[in-house]
Amino acid sequence: MIDMLFLKNRSILLTLMSFLLLSFSPYTDSFSSKKIINDTPSLKSNNFEYINYIVLDKSYFGFKEALAFKESCGKYNAVNKLGYLGKYQFGVSTLMLLGVDDSQYFLSSPKLQEEVFFANLKRNKWVLRRDILRFEGKKINDILVTESGILAAAHLSGPGNVKKYLRSSGKLKFKDAFGTSIESYLISFSKYDLSNIFPERYPKISSY
Repeated sequence: MIDMLFLKNRSILLTLMSFLLLSFSPYTDSFSSKKIINDTPSLKSNNFEYINYIVLDKSYFGFKEALAFKESCGKYNAVNKLGYLGKYQFGVSTLMLLGVDDSQYFLSSPKLQEEVFFANLKRNKWVLRRDILRFEGKKINDILVTESGILAAAHLSGPGNVKKYLRSSGKLKFKDAFGTSIESYLISFSKYDLSNIFPERYPKISSY
């Protein structure tokens, strides 16, 4: 009887030890070779909750989420001290240009913010279409110029300032109020594939 009780208790002990060993075994991430950005908001949330990790590739999705993280840490309800709004930090004048005249509604709507970003990207690509063809693949101030870098820089400074920079061979430089330069965006966002984004002079926003 004592032997049977000992064997039973030993079996339970071994089971518990196995469970504990499995619980604390090293975690292997199958996406470890890809870039991971922390605390990026999910569109599925209506109250701005955050998912812990998003795996970014070099597609449009990776481009917009990396840019959003740079602009606002990916927060839809962000407003900076200069009054720039939302996940992608749009100014009121740009919103008006794209037909959005209610900044409070814009801040409350993740769907609208995503549509505005996409529309603005298409518009900037149309404005800069000739410059993309002319300068893509060339180096200015030892910086490789790419389509995605140009479009990221246009989001920062406006397409007009990007034109001045490119057409002056980098002599006419630009920094925003926080000291962020066109050149830093050309470098940081240089390797994304935005070939499937079609330029559009007057993009429409369906949800507004």
